Formats: sequence, C-alpha cells, structure tokens
Amino acid sequence: MNKQSIYGLTKDQLAAWLLDHGHKRGRAERVWDGLYRKRVTDYEMMEGVHPECLTLLEDQYAIETLEEHTRQESVDGTIKFLFRLQDGNLIETVLMRHKFGLSVCVTTQVGCNIGCSFCASGLMKKSRDLTSGEIVEQVMKVQLHLDRLGKGERVTHIVVMGIGEPFDNYENMADFLRVIQDPKGLAIGPRHITVSTSGLADKIIEFADSDLQVNLAVSLHAPNNELRSRIMKINKAIPLEKLMAAIDYYLEQTNRRLTIEYILLKGVNDGTEHAQELADLLGDRFVNVNLIPYNPVDEHSQYQRSEQDSVLAFYDVLKKRGLSVSVRLEHGADIDAACGQLRSKLLKRPS
Repeated sequence: MNKQSIYGLTKDQLAAWLLDHGHKRGRAERVWDGLYRKRVTDYEMMEGVHPECLTLLEDQYAIETLEEHTRQESVDGTIKFLFRLQDGNLIETVLMRHKFGLSVCVTTQVGCNIGCSFCASGLMKKSRDLTSGEIVEQVMKVQLHLDRLGKGERVTHIVVMGIGEPFDNYENMADFLRVIQDPKGLAIGPRHITVSTSGLADKIIEFADSDLQVNLAVSLHAPNNELRSRIMKINKAIPLEKLMAAIDYYLEQTNRRLTIEYILLKGVNDGTEHAQELADLLGDRFVNVNLIPYNPVDEHSQYQRSEQDSVLAFYDVLKKRGLSVSVRLEHGADIDAACGQLRSKLLKRPS
C-alpha cells in the first residue's frame, strides 16, 4: 500500500498529527526544518528528532513519492522534468530561468477536463487530482536538482500553470500554497506565486475570500462568448458575464492586480477588432493583459502562431486604450515545455 507524502501536511497539520500521536507539537518544527531547510530525503538523515517520532512518521508518511523518469533541457536553460507517480501515472514540471530568479511551473492534475482546443494538456482526460504532497514534491524535486548542481541556487517563484485546472483541485492546491509560503520552509512569498484558472467563477470568489494572498491569472483568450465558447468549451457552462462578475468580486475584495492571459491564434482571435472588443470588455479594471504567442501542438494543427505584425498591432490597440499589457517571453518551446505544450509524448495510462 502506497504511503501518503509528508509534504502534503501544512506545519499546523503536522503539529496536530504529532500531538494526536503522543508527541510534543514542538517536534514539528524540527521535522519541518529537516524537510525544507536541510531537505533530507530519508528519515535517518533527520537530526534532532526523537527516534520514536521518526519511526512513527516513517510508518505513515513517505518523503519521496515521485520518481524522475526523464529530464530534458532547452537551449534557453529551461528544464522539463517528467515524474512518475506511485500509481504509474506521469506528470510534467518545468523549471524556467528568468532575470528575476528561478520559476517552477507545477502540475495539479493527471490530465485535464477543461478541453481548450489549442492546448496539449487537455488531450488526455483527467484521471485524478494530485494530492497536495505530490504538488509540493514537484518543487522539492526541482530544488534538490539545483542543490546537486552546487551553485547555491533556489526556487524563487512558482506558477501553478502546468497540466490540469488548479481550481478544479482547490483544497489540495490551497494546502500546497500554504506549505510553500511557510517562512521557516521554502519561504516563497505570495507575490512570487501565480495561480492560473480557465475561469471557474465560483472558485475565483472563494479564492478572493481566502487567506492565500497570491497572484491570480485568468485564461480569457477571446473577447466574446461566441468565440470563447468555440475555443474554450468551459465558456458554455461559465459565460463571460458570470466570469467577469467573479473577476469584479476578486478585484474589489483583494485590491490586487489580476492578469488576463490571452493566447494569440492567427486569424482566429488576433485581429485589431478583437483587441478593441477586448478593451471594451475589460474597461478600466485593474488588470494586466499578458499576450501569449501560440506554441504549436501537433494534434491542434488548425491553429497557427500570429504574425509578429499582428501581435504588435494587437498590443498597440490595448496600450492606446489605456490598458497595462505585456507579451510573454517563451521558455522551452524546443522541448515542448512552453505555454500550452505540457503533456508528455510518453504519457500513457498505467496498465
């Protein structure tokens, strides 16, 4: 029987569990330090913790539940890790190098049910959610890789934009965020963390009311219901009117700038008329529009990347309409690690 990952416990949950099993809450601090500061991979390596406590933890929780299957490195330094889960499923995690630090893109589900017509991640239907521990362990595996390189590098930023819809796995995603933010652990600050959603309006509202305080990005990709429903089937269930109402609630509750993600598809949603319509839709809301060049996916050959002139024209319309706008830099397109490309060509269900 597979054990749960100890990384799935927040510090408070770990302390409460130890207390319930006859140990002092204070031992959670030393276990936490061993996991996240000393980054032990075996309970025998953990110092300053009572042996009975370690035996109890080892009996119930595993430190390693992910196995590195393959690793690919891009010419730009991006690294894509393919991890095998205990049940045999495979997931992908991406390390990206930026001028401002090292960012890890984590996966939250095995497969994805959102089914965006331009995205590789939805080619395989969701089979299950990842546990919070499996999400945390992706970051730990990347950090351990950096530790082995001996350059003193650390993961500084997190984007929850890998395979799956994070808000469709809300509770596990939320516990993951609490673990990685802990100041005595990985200490990744909320301003350095971004969660992306395809537009689950009810969860956006719940997120706005939470204590998580991290950045939110919404995948919009079209300025009207007809076009958005054509390329994102979720819009049929949650149309723009409901989504924009949830966005307004988020902005009012948090007073944090929200990112609007917009993939540019040649001849589909990249015209200046689409830009004008998008500007009308967004109005004076406190948002930044992140324009994303389309990354090719073999199975979605009906889409092509927008011409550079079209990207610039789209950008120019939004800027002239007073919107904050940027164009996303690409990372790892040559190893299918860029936005919209995540899903391994080796990916298959365990027999």
